Amino acid sequence: MTPAPARDETFTLVAFHAHPDDESLLTGGTLARAAAEGHRVVLVVATCGERGLAGVQDGVGAELAGIRMRELDASADALGCARVVPLGYGDSGLHPSPDDAEAFANADVETAAKALADILRDAAADVLLVYDRHGGYGHPDHVQVHRVGTRAAALAGTPVVLEATVPSRLFRTALGVLRLVGHALGSSTPLPTHEVFADPGTVTHRVRVTGFLAAKRAALAAHASQTRADGQTRVLTRLLRLPPPLFALVLGHEWYIEQGRAAGHTQTDVFATLRDAARTQTSANRP
Repeated sequence: MTPAPARDETFTLVAFHAHPDDESLLTGGTLARAAAEGHRVVLVVATCGERGLAGVQDGVGAELAGIRMRELDASADALGCARVVPLGYGDSGLHPSPDDAEAFANADVETAAKALADILRDAAADVLLVYDRHGGYGHPDHVQVHRVGTRAAALAGTPVVLEATVPSRLFRTALGVLRLVGHALGSSTPLPTHEVFADPGTVTHRVRVTGFLAAKRAALAAHASQTRADGQTRVLTRLLRLPPPLFALVLGHEWYIEQGRAAGHTQTDVFATLRDAARTQTSANRP
């Protein structure tokens, strides 16, 4: 396990996600690792996920939203997050109506970005996590997280923005492995499999999280409503059924694209740019 950093090397990481459970899937290991290393982790969700698929016992609308936010709190505890902040927008679903004024996908980007920027300033955020420009697999709320988060970081002056993603070729390979237990995304994915996530040549960070998979699995398991969709086997259910070696193979690394950083030497630390800047400043201050 990576040793805890010195006090003057601690940072604040804000992870901006669309719905409860998204934090666990693409970034759970990173959040758990950052918290374990002594950094402050703040989790922001745009919506409460009230349009997510769930079981009959979980209800719909406000009832489901309440359940999913309680699940999010449990997930955040498992990952070591210091704070959970809802942005307060409505879940858009996969195919939002353009007339739905509550849907996050239809929100004015500047207005939403200003609300998120206030959170970033209050947290003194050093790093913001969003999604890649495809929103990963194309969900409208995920695409909006990319737009809103990018703008909010500019407004707040947050120095590092990392886009959570998966190298597309690796994603297709993982799908092949997961077909042993069923297709990982299901038929409702907005984008075709060959269009999701990122060109491997754009990825700047490959973060090893194998030492934090117990926390990641616990965070995934906290979202029990997302394993109970009637008549369907959900993504979380399939992942949680994986034996530990296969779970580590599929989920043992997390990937990011740092905005403004050219791909090349792949970083292994989400705080690499900040540490490099601190070392440069220290060297410049030496007599």
